[in-house]
Amino acid sequence: MNTTRAGTEAAVPKTSQATQQVDGLEQPARRRAMLVIILGIMVAVLDGTIVNLALPGIARELQASPSHAIWVVNAYQIATLVMLLPLASLGDLVGYRRVYLVGMAVFTVASIGATFADSLGTLIAARTFQGLGAAGIMSVNAALVRLTFPSALLGRGMAINSMVVATSSVAGPSVAAAILSVASWPWLFAINVPLGLLVFALGMKALPFNRVAPAAGLRFSPVDVALNVLMFSLVFLGVDRLGVREGGAAAGGSHASAWLILLAGVAVGYFYLRRQRTLAVPLFPIDLLRIPVFALSMGTSVAAFCAQMLAYIALPFLLLDVYGRSHIEAGLLITAWPLAIVAMAPLAGRLIGRYPDGLLGGIGLGLLAIGLALLAALPAHPGNADIAWRMALCGLGFGLFQSPNNHTIVTSPPAHRSGAASGMLGTARLTGQTLGAVVLAGVFSVWSPHGGHGPVVALVLAACCAGVAAIFSSLRLKTTGHHG
Repeated sequence: MNTTRAGTEAAVPKTSQATQQVDGLEQPARRRAMLVIILGIMVAVLDGTIVNLALPGIARELQASPSHAIWVVNAYQIATLVMLLPLASLGDLVGYRRVYLVGMAVFTVASIGATFADSLGTLIAARTFQGLGAAGIMSVNAALVRLTFPSALLGRGMAINSMVVATSSVAGPSVAAAILSVASWPWLFAINVPLGLLVFALGMKALPFNRVAPAAGLRFSPVDVALNVLMFSLVFLGVDRLGVREGGAAAGGSHASAWLILLAGVAVGYFYLRRQRTLAVPLFPIDLLRIPVFALSMGTSVAAFCAQMLAYIALPFLLLDVYGRSHIEAGLLITAWPLAIVAMAPLAGRLIGRYPDGLLGGIGLGLLAIGLALLAALPAHPGNADIAWRMALCGLGFGLFQSPNNHTIVTSPPAHRSGAASGMLGTARLTGQTLGAVVLAGVFSVWSPHGGHGPVVALVLAACCAGVAAIFSSLRLKTTGHHG
């Protein structure tokens, strides 16, 4: 990689450029920076699902219909998704630290607005700005980890980061239940304020600065940003309309409009990506997708998160309706999955660098596929232990895949494109989850989610997605370089 760029020497000590890019921070500065990074990504990911449990109460109190109240969740998710890549590109241009801190400030102020919202419209507006702030945090999260850890320890840093993302993404309902048991729904947002202020104050002192100059030709184009926002928004809205409705499926007219919106998003995406191919440093990083190991890692991530989303939505139906577990029992059984991820993360971090990332990911995703298939094949009257160990197997497999895969996504591009790589990491996760929701909507429109067949079919498809992800990961072994 060519890293000899004018203007970089002024920003960093006079050592070799290669050393500047990978030396990370010394202790205790590294520990302080990682604390800020972990707290920020935790709150940003957590807020994507923390409101779900409170939606019925919010709808009642603000006199809104459930179909309108769901936009308290959707507004956050759309705002995050559409701005991940633009803000990642901005991080490459003006510094990841700056984008992160502004994102945290916006998130914190928006949390105040959500806390005191007195109408559904006000709450949705506040959640939109919360999502924009979360996009600032998520878009440069992995790039900051790369700056914080020396290359020899980067695998462990990515493992810690991946563990926090994985556990936060499934902890939302549990955290919400704990808060709602002692307080009203505005406190779901109020807790973000002191935490946001703390992270901002610590981040001002602890977060590292970019060490390399921006890529030649990098610019922040409003036209590209608008096309990116339009493409992802239309696709998300189409997917949302295709989603499961009462009775198992959307109405015919709603289905027709959903497909039109989805096709419009694909059409915008076609012209947007054609435009990106003409740019030296594209906003949607087509240049990075030309790196074989990066493209395979992205495919691995999308397929794996598709499998995870299918399983996470199908499992409650299976446990509650088919096997007659209570909500508390079902919640505890599903918790075996994230607990296994936490247990696997330190081991996965130590294995990175000793074995190829593609091999670790392939083994992990193979275990995930087996665990999902075993869940689909549960006997008619399984004991709690029968369910729990299968959940744990899924979590162990997912934990072994995620850290090495993220490590490859972040480190295979050149250092001056770390922001774009970081943005693609988050985009792959959200794209996979969205794809999983589309597949699940199709499954539940054919097989009822309550009769047993729907959840089992979804788990079989989840196992197939995990198997596809394992193949993508294993193909990286044939690519050149240490990441394979």
